[in-house]
Amino acid sequence: MSKVQDYEAKTEALILPILERMNFELVDVEYVKEGGTYYLRTYVDKEGGITVNDCEAVAREMNDLLDAADFIPDSYIFEVSSPGLGRPLKKEKDFARNMGKEIEIHTYRAIDRSKEFFGLLKAYSSDSVTIETEDGKELCFNKSDIALIRQAIDF
Repeated sequence: MSKVQDYEAKTEALILPILERMNFELVDVEYVKEGGTYYLRTYVDKEGGITVNDCEAVAREMNDLLDAADFIPDSYIFEVSSPGLGRPLKKEKDFARNMGKEIEIHTYRAIDRSKEFFGLLKAYSSDSVTIETEDGKELCFNKSDIALIRQAIDF
């Protein structure tokens, strides 16, 4: 397990009891370096959407736990955030929740001269995702070829 994966796993273990008590869902945890600063971010959600006050309540409890555990030697900024409308599908429950809904897929490399695909989520496994395009064509993608997958947003 890499250092980043270790930090994310330990953070998840600390935050899950807080979120379960508040009836919130953990969407993702990430430890990243941006512009010379490290960030430990947690993305949380709940039925009806998460609010700024919800994020603040989680952050207040979590800050004390992170200070006590002190498992990250680097200086970092801890953030609690909503996953937003463009939330990526990462976990099995994300895919299950989006079955039959329109999703958007961006690939690392062009497939038939395109890197962007839209369609209804028809199937998924640990290795692949299948969508049905507007013209009824089924496309199957290896997850390793997908740079981003999320629910399509119509404005």
